[in-house]
Amino acid sequence: MKLLVSNDDGIFALGIRTLANVLAKAGHDVTVVCPDQERSATGHSLTLHHPIRAEIVDSPMFHPEVQAWSCSGTPSDCVKLALSALLDSPPDLVLSGINHGSNLGTDVLYSGTVSAAMEGVMEGIPSIAFSLTSYTAREFQVAATFATNLLLKLVQQPLPQPMLLNINIPAVESKEIAGVMITRQGIRRYFDVFEKRVDPRGKTYYWLAGEAIEEIDQPNNSQLPESIITDVQAIRQNYISVTPLQYNLTSAEGIYSLQNWGFEKL
Repeated sequence: MKLLVSNDDGIFALGIRTLANVLAKAGHDVTVVCPDQERSATGHSLTLHHPIRAEIVDSPMFHPEVQAWSCSGTPSDCVKLALSALLDSPPDLVLSGINHGSNLGTDVLYSGTVSAAMEGVMEGIPSIAFSLTSYTAREFQVAATFATNLLLKLVQQPLPQPMLLNINIPAVESKEIAGVMITRQGIRRYFDVFEKRVDPRGKTYYWLAGEAIEEIDQPNNSQLPESIITDVQAIRQNYISVTPLQYNLTSAEGIYSLQNWGFEKL
């Protein structure tokens, strides 16, 4: 398969090097286009007010068959640029990751990793975001192996329509993985803390800190069967979570509710 791979951790992040190299060894045609530095939590932001630069990366850290580009833009910029200017033809899939840290629940609204993959879906290309649920783990092989096996399955059974698969892999050994679960998006709230600090010139600045509050009791408002648990719940149980996402955020319930407001009378 022809694959475009991006991320938000930067071109030399271990996760993307592991993913790209494993897929190249498996015989896939892999092109990497990534930010030249870490751009985590940038969401779907685009660079509009200054130029975007891209340079070919000649590094032994990548498999010889991988063509890698370093881009000065955001993760979404990288995918847009690749699809519009760097690739000679559209890829079969857009992949993002393997991210260093989870992208669960409402994290997807902030995630540069998920946004890079969503850019592919917006162009009509099926896309997958891969995240390892640890910021400190250095072993990405389990996640990369799962990605390789998943692509084999997609060759035999393609997705029915372009969609984003948001995949989170527990940061444990292969033998500790409980299995794979198709999940719905949960809610992951954060207790935000802005630390007030003073720089060497005496000026005040703020640093966002705080902790994630894991989902405790998320009701199923999605009209899906109760057997479909959330991505957060699946990861707690050491399952790989696979959550199909779309970019259409329209609330059907909201449509029906607002139709009763009688706006036509105003």
